[in-house]
Amino acid sequence: MQSKIQLITMTELPNKTQTKAETEPQKLVIPQLIVGLGNPGAKYHRTRHNIGFDVIDLLAQHWHINLADQKKFHGIVGEGLGAGSSKVRLLKPQTYMNNSGQSIRAVLDWYKLDPESVLIIYDDMDLPVGKLRMRLSGSAGGHNGMKSAIAHLGTQNFPRLRIGIGSAKDPNGDKDTVSHVLGKFSPQEAAIMAEVVQIAADSVEYSLRQGIEKAMSLYNSRNIAEN
Repeated sequence: MQSKIQLITMTELPNKTQTKAETEPQKLVIPQLIVGLGNPGAKYHRTRHNIGFDVIDLLAQHWHINLADQKKFHGIVGEGLGAGSSKVRLLKPQTYMNNSGQSIRAVLDWYKLDPESVLIIYDDMDLPVGKLRMRLSGSAGGHNGMKSAIAHLGTQNFPRLRIGIGSAKDPNGDKDTVSHVLGKFSPQEAAIMAEVVQIAADSVEYSLRQGIEKAMSLYNSRNIAEN
C-alpha cells in the first residue's frame, strides 16, 4: 500500500517567535467612565491638586452634560454623549482625595464596568507645568488618590492621564509638599494651565474616537510651556 505523505509548506508552520500580542488582534481601549481627582469645597477650588476636577468641568461643558451630586456614588456625576457620540460618564469624587477609590468603585459596580474602561485624570508633581502623560496602566507613583483607586479597583491596569503641576521645590528653597499641591498656580503658571486643561480635554475626546494608545502617541509629546 502506498503511504500518503502530507507536505507542510513553510507558510503553514506556526511562527514560534511570534508573541501572543502579535498574533491576537489589538484591542481598542475606549474610556466609558472619566474621573477627575480632587478635593470638594471652595477651599480647594482651582488648586494644583484639583486639576482633575477642572478637566471634568470643561468636558461637561463641551458635551453639554449636567453634573449633579449623587450620594450613592459619593460624588458629582454626569452622563451623556461624548466625542464620536460615545456614551460616557463623568465623575468628580467627593470623598476627599485619599478615599477617591470608594467613589470610583461605586460607579463601576452600578454600571457594571471593567476597570480598564476607566480613565483617571490627576495632578503629578513629577511632571513640570505644561506637560501631560497618558498611560494604559502604572503604579500610583506616590499619589494618594491613585493609591486609593488601585486599592478599590484591585488592579493598576486602567488608563490614566497625569497633568504636570511642577515640583514642590522652588528657587527660594524647599516648599512643603502639602502646601504646594493645595496651593494655587502663579499667574504665569495659571496662563499655561488654562491651555493645558484644554489640551487635556482634547486628548480625552481623541481617546473616545481613536482609543487611548493613539491619544498617547499624539499628545504625550506636547509641552505647552515651550510654546
